[in-house]
Amino acid sequence: MKSNAPIPDQRPAQPSSLTRPGARSGATCPSCGSARLTSLSMTLTDGTPVNFSSCHNCEHRVWADEQGSLAFADVLTRATKKKVVS
Repeated sequence: MKSNAPIPDQRPAQPSSLTRPGARSGATCPSCGSARLTSLSMTLTDGTPVNFSSCHNCEHRVWADEQGSLAFADVLTRATKKKVVS
């Protein structure tokens, strides 16, 4: 069945972002210096609060807790859910 409904007016294509303008913290990538970072705060399975940052420019990734950067293997260990055997 063909619809005769009009197509709504569309805005011209504009670059978009998932972040709000002005919401950046001023942090820069430790590898390339770019300010184009995605940063997330979370709590790992073992209760460790961490910050994750990923650079859009060079794809450098960093996991850090209060003491500083964490090795990825350490993040995996802390994030692994322990299986309880009964």
